[in-house]
Amino acid sequence: MNLPHIQTKSKTGSLKKRSKIILLCKGFIILFCHMPALLFAQEQPMSARIDQQNFSPATLMWYKKPAAKWEDALPVGNGRLGAMVYGKTDEEIIQLNEDTYWSGGPYSTVVKDGYKTLPVIQQLVFDGEFLKAHNLFGRKLMGYPVEQQKYQSLANLHFLFPKQDSVSNYKRWLNLETATTGVSYSMGGVQYQREIFASAPDQVIVIRFTADKPGSISFSASLHGERNQTHSNYATDYFQMDSYGKDGLKLTGKSADYMGVKGQLKYEAIVKAIPEGGRITMDDATLTIENANAVTLYFAAATNFVNYQDVSANAHERVQNYLGNVQQKKFTDIRAAHITDHQLLFKRAVLTFPGTTNAFLPTDERLHQIQTTSDPQLAALCYQFGRYILIASSREGTQAANLQGIWNNNMNPPWDAKYTTNINTQMNYWAVESANLSECASPLYQLVKDVTEQGAQVAKEHYGASGWVLHQNTDLWRVAAPMDGPTWGTFTVGGAWLVNELWEHYKFTRDIDYVKDLYPILKGSVDFFMHFLVKHPNGKWLVTNPSTSPENFPGSPKNGPYFDEVTGSTLPGTTICAGSSIDMQILSDLFTNYEQASKLLGKDTAYAVEVAAARKQLVPPQTGKDGSLQEWSEDWPQLEKNHRHFSHLYGLYPGNVLSVKKTPQWVDACKAVLNQRGDEGAGWSRAWKMSLWARLYDGERAYKIFKGYLKDQCFLQLFAKCFTPMQVDGSLGVTAGITEMLVQSHEDAIDFLPALPKEWSTGSFEGVCVRGGFELNFSWQNNRLIHAGILSKAGAICTLHLPGKVKVTHNGKPVKLTMLPGNIAGFQTQKNAVYQVLIL
Repeated sequence: MNLPHIQTKSKTGSLKKRSKIILLCKGFIILFCHMPALLFAQEQPMSARIDQQNFSPATLMWYKKPAAKWEDALPVGNGRLGAMVYGKTDEEIIQLNEDTYWSGGPYSTVVKDGYKTLPVIQQLVFDGEFLKAHNLFGRKLMGYPVEQQKYQSLANLHFLFPKQDSVSNYKRWLNLETATTGVSYSMGGVQYQREIFASAPDQVIVIRFTADKPGSISFSASLHGERNQTHSNYATDYFQMDSYGKDGLKLTGKSADYMGVKGQLKYEAIVKAIPEGGRITMDDATLTIENANAVTLYFAAATNFVNYQDVSANAHERVQNYLGNVQQKKFTDIRAAHITDHQLLFKRAVLTFPGTTNAFLPTDERLHQIQTTSDPQLAALCYQFGRYILIASSREGTQAANLQGIWNNNMNPPWDAKYTTNINTQMNYWAVESANLSECASPLYQLVKDVTEQGAQVAKEHYGASGWVLHQNTDLWRVAAPMDGPTWGTFTVGGAWLVNELWEHYKFTRDIDYVKDLYPILKGSVDFFMHFLVKHPNGKWLVTNPSTSPENFPGSPKNGPYFDEVTGSTLPGTTICAGSSIDMQILSDLFTNYEQASKLLGKDTAYAVEVAAARKQLVPPQTGKDGSLQEWSEDWPQLEKNHRHFSHLYGLYPGNVLSVKKTPQWVDACKAVLNQRGDEGAGWSRAWKMSLWARLYDGERAYKIFKGYLKDQCFLQLFAKCFTPMQVDGSLGVTAGITEMLVQSHEDAIDFLPALPKEWSTGSFEGVCVRGGFELNFSWQNNRLIHAGILSKAGAICTLHLPGKVKVTHNGKPVKLTMLPGNIAGFQTQKNAVYQVLIL
């Protein structure tokens, strides 16, 4: 995969050399500045640092007991390999994933000639015959198979230790700064410690056992495969457990058949043990080590996946290459390379709040105490946890982060751990640009690029249109047709929403070369909707038809409970409509972005005029009789009182259709929606609400929702819940929400502290990025900005929403400010120059 314009280290054109130099310089700076800390961390055990409160509460989580369940285990990942570590002292479990291990193989869900029925369905919708339209869509336009493939759990590495009845001084931790997790405890006068990390440079998971007395380490280990017991009547995901030489374990297997799609993925996973002292023996698929001084284990795994069309790679050769590489190196060198690589990304952004006594408590206790006692650094920890899991689950050359990132212990995970594109996949990447992690978006770019291939076939066969389309889900194999049933499958703007997310990279960087790369994808999405949009019967509007507002059932005429033949279940009704508000808002952004891209590149100017004309005919925002923003083009109620989605507020966040300053006439209607649906809900829903209230400049409401999220909708290690199951979208959405509370840039100006709650009255934010190509360092006291530094990466005009009277300098010299309407000041910047903003 080659995505040069999202990779900081691979920029093309005139930026290429400068970017490499900047990256190298950052690396040297990080190593120089943090070398003493790293050396100290190696010399002093983490357990001692915790006891002495010699750690940052914004980057370390720790606990006094092992994980009782998988959901409370601690995650490590290198983008491709992931592990969840329980930290047990009797039988340790390390659950393992590889990001290309899915059920099935290359397949298509395209159904030919569906477009011939489309006009009939559209007329039924316009005639108010929604259930008839639903049934006909289910028969003629749904993809087949109706469902998609599943992300799979790869293996479990089990360690059995000698009987341990008197463990004391137990601690486990996850250090976000070094991307290492560890366990420490005492027993029988010996202090034991483990450290686990997933190395991106060396593509292995490393497990290190040490003790403070020689000859103290003994255990047996086995590498267990996973089989889908629920679908064992037709699945073929067989595996085989073997020894690997005289010092290792090997697991081989294949993916399951599912939904009539043959499993074509073959995998291999190997654990290689390197003891220091002691004795190692093998008995079939069990490895035993006795009386070692220390033991290092390397886990390597791979599949035969090349891309969504090609499964011709050799998993065995890949694993051998990974193991051959690490066996030529020292553990200390592998660890140092891992930390350096991680910190080149992680150290770019730092959020700091004043410390409190509670900040040094175990993380599970902090989650409880914050409900009544201030702990602002817990917000910083949540911010950094989101950045950590994005780095760990979305790297150059890997798959994009799915519903569970890369961490999944279930052969039938909730919602198949797919890419759900009616909110969840997009939320995974809301913070990627502002968090100074642009490179981590490259897998999302590749996913969208891949899906245009089947997306174009679906556009042609299902809709008789040009361009490409993606609905509400896709998987490893990049299928694009409607799935699950018409209730969900009529969401045609999933791909358009993803393209809008990708466009954010240009907004944050001003990289014209990136626009050139993205342009065919962007135009292809526009092409589809320029064909798909039809005139509303009122003769004024262009609408999508059929349409849906994700997963919400409108109180439209004749809508009510009925038995759906596609899903085989009774539903509250149908969601089918014409021109839902989210469709209109997403297309408004899509068309606006296209018009800008066309202008920037000087391409297809006549077509851009047509697109602009179509944009003006989209259904505008409307206020219903209850005072809330309408979710549908008609003023219908909803059948579910407190629905979890806020689809018709897409234009407020993450979109750019509604805002306090540009469209104040819709602010009260947006608030009415938020108040109507309340502050509770799934983890991802609460994360969305945080950003929505932040865009409305209500920091206290956003903070209240954040506390509720911590109380009810996140696990002990800060993974979000989707009511009950784990999903990473909420954790990543919280990172975006915290950012929106502290700085915004969607209103064409940098707005410092727009939704600051009183609990965060003092703090600093370094390395956060905003639109226009700017990187910020700023600090505040007593709710007031006191200083800001602005690095101009693109040499664009910088505009500031003035927090008071300010003075801007560059190299100690005053910079001329141009006053603009709305208390905005602007000034021209030079590329790579740093500007100081002083509050007078």
